[in-house]
Amino acid sequence: MRNITELFTPLRIVSFCLASGFTSAILATYPVQAFTIRGVDFLGQSLLPTGTTFQGTEVGGLSGITYDPSKNVYYSISDDRSQINPARFYTLQIDLSKGSLKQGGVTPVGITTLLTDNGQPFAPLSLDAEGIALTSKGTVFISSEGDANQLINPFVNEFSLAGQQLQTLPVPQKFLPTSNKSSGIRNNLAFESLTVTPNQNYLFTATENALYQDGPAATLSNGSPSRILKYDLTTRQPVAEFLYNTDPVALPPNPADAFNTNGLVDLLALDDSGNHFLALERSFSTGAVGTPGNTGNTIKLYEVSLEGATDISSVDSLTTAGSGGITPAKKNLLLNFTDQGIPTDNIEGLTFGPTLADGRRSLVVVSDNNFSKTQFTQVLTFGLNPESPRSVPEPSAMAGLTLLTLIGIRVKGRTHGKP
Repeated sequence: MRNITELFTPLRIVSFCLASGFTSAILATYPVQAFTIRGVDFLGQSLLPTGTTFQGTEVGGLSGITYDPSKNVYYSISDDRSQINPARFYTLQIDLSKGSLKQGGVTPVGITTLLTDNGQPFAPLSLDAEGIALTSKGTVFISSEGDANQLINPFVNEFSLAGQQLQTLPVPQKFLPTSNKSSGIRNNLAFESLTVTPNQNYLFTATENALYQDGPAATLSNGSPSRILKYDLTTRQPVAEFLYNTDPVALPPNPADAFNTNGLVDLLALDDSGNHFLALERSFSTGAVGTPGNTGNTIKLYEVSLEGATDISSVDSLTTAGSGGITPAKKNLLLNFTDQGIPTDNIEGLTFGPTLADGRRSLVVVSDNNFSKTQFTQVLTFGLNPESPRSVPEPSAMAGLTLLTLIGIRVKGRTHGKP
């Protein structure tokens, strides 16, 4: 196991929202002392086999997840394109009550069908839902990659927790697919990620790989220039874009011409300004040798900073404009999931969960099994290990906006292996 100081740089988690979306009108304030992270503990996993059903639907394709602390449940979006069952998200219970996650600790307890603005389920192949983020109004934003091959536009839309579509956010023209592939999103490499800042002022999504006019998709020899897209939720307008360079594909496929990819699959906002995030990159190579269980997946968790990054919203083509004078987002590797020594499936979503009984903050990630019999739905959990105690009142004790302020966090301990 590598020393954690080799994996972690200072985490600038400031004013993190304990409840990025309370659905109750009564909110609570959680003042928290500054503390030091000694390490990150792997808290266990729970697997759901492909073919698991709930209320007449197949549970799978879980591509994004968000936590509702008012109910201690999670909402996880399925990327089923209304082909197996209508487009939907699941309500999950994830049992971290004893400070770890055991097999069987993930339970579906609800299902919500997504409805269009006319109140009907989405038609087959009309969307590819990938990201989900809860708001303080008790609504969720959901992102769709669309379908570039069929010229179906990506979207970022707001839905009620009952599934009714409420609002759509405008998507800049440069992201929309084109028939000649001269510009716009690549198929299945679009709006995979979604997050809302703790103060609810901003929403971010990002392309998984480059727009056609911005550069190549990721390969073994090069990363891909993705775009992070920032929305102002007061005006409901896009206000900025930033360059995020993904890593190259992690491992060679076997055979050499088999499918391989790497991309930015989720973001998690860490402060009100929207300058700092956690980011997930997922690399997959068919038949890759050397991965745990030979799954072919390499999952990396990054800390990302937009401080000093150039707003490229006025740049229609990075290929034409060139990268000179453009400062990309800064990224620092926090964790390579391979270091946990367990097989990882197609991890695509992350969220903070509850504060654990011992004071650690939990991090929850989920995998998209692609409804494949050779894959599985996987929930992994981690704990941030604080050095100093925190002062957290009961939710009923105070009223106001729910914020968790973690100031000056740095990591100086070691990771832990399997529980």
